[in-house]
Amino acid sequence: MKAELINPFLESARIVIEQVANVRPTTGQLGVKDVLFVENYIWIQIGMTGQMHGDIVFGLHEDVAMKVVSAMMGGFTVTEMDEMSKSAISELGNMISGNASTMLFNQGVRVDITPPKLLHSSNSTGFSAKKALTIPLIMDGIGELDIQVLIA
Repeated sequence: MKAELINPFLESARIVIEQVANVRPTTGQLGVKDVLFVENYIWIQIGMTGQMHGDIVFGLHEDVAMKVVSAMMGGFTVTEMDEMSKSAISELGNMISGNASTMLFNQGVRVDITPPKLLHSSNSTGFSAKKALTIPLIMDGIGELDIQVLIA
């Protein structure tokens, strides 16, 4: 697993989050860890095909997800992860991954992304724990978004 694989997703996440949530995230510590589903977390899984195979998983606490969705909706307070909120947070993952796939294409790496799959800690069946290259993005006043790259 190469650390360079996470850079387009990191850069894309910074750009997209700044555009849709009006906050400039900072980067946490790069590491390798097991992707584990924990309580009160939401995971956005995006598959990668083409010259890169695997998954990109964005993880965030439910409270952070609601704050991100609130920011995406211009400050409208979101108090639950209803269907609209789930759709918005899924689209955030889709936007980040789509932008990153364009960056990769510009670097000569052809990839396609699958539609986002939203996983909640209570229904995380179908995803086995794997080692991932991971880096948190810290959004001041909102919380953390973990970017986890599981590329073979």
